[in-house]
Amino acid sequence: MAEGKKIILTIGRQTGSGGREIARRISSELNLPYYDRELLTRAAKESGLSETLLEGHDEKPTNSFLYSLVMDSYPYGYASAFNGMPIDHKVFLAQFDAIKKIAAEGSCVMVGRCADYALEEDPALLSVFIYGEMEDKVKRLQERYQVSEAKARRNLALLERDMREHGLQPGVEGYFAETKYALGDYEDAIRWAKAAIASPVIQVGAEAEPYHILLESLRHLGGREQEMARWAGRAIAR
Repeated sequence: MAEGKKIILTIGRQTGSGGREIARRISSELNLPYYDRELLTRAAKESGLSETLLEGHDEKPTNSFLYSLVMDSYPYGYASAFNGMPIDHKVFLAQFDAIKKIAAEGSCVMVGRCADYALEEDPALLSVFIYGEMEDKVKRLQERYQVSEAKARRNLALLERDMREHGLQPGVEGYFAETKYALGDYEDAIRWAKAAIASPVIQVGAEAEPYHILLESLRHLGGREQEMARWAGRAIAR
């Protein structure tokens, strides 16, 4: 990193991908402050909400309506927006405000919690999303929570359901493409793979995966050779 250059690195990740470990290593290597659960402590201290309350709502899926409501309220002032809000709105706004203040203090690494949304207009922002192979994610969940393979797979499936019901998080387009392909839903896999390719979020650990899913889905559907050739050319040139 260039001397004196500010960088705000936000890291999103698939469950079980090892994103936290990667974030900690980057923080250590670059000697940057690291914020994960530390962000909750900061948000609790500055908002007056209990840290236990914030932990209870931590990284729950956030729908686009709630995000838009908070974004619309924030320019009018934190205090005025905070008064009279439902508790889930207050929790989201408290974290949003803490993220903004931390970013203003200088370079850092932040994990999750929609930090890339909160800082999307910050010129120092670099957003990264960490992917993982399905078998590696299942194994990591088994080891971390001491659960069976079947339960680890079920938890990953429930996470996808929650994302669908409550709205997308940054970088999950590739995750949906992978899932749809595995289920044999090739039209949807193509749609999500194209969305992943178009996303500005940097994909770590699966840079070529959306192209692979897209091309294989097109191959399964047949009769789309010209489209396959076009996307293969883009994959080679990337």
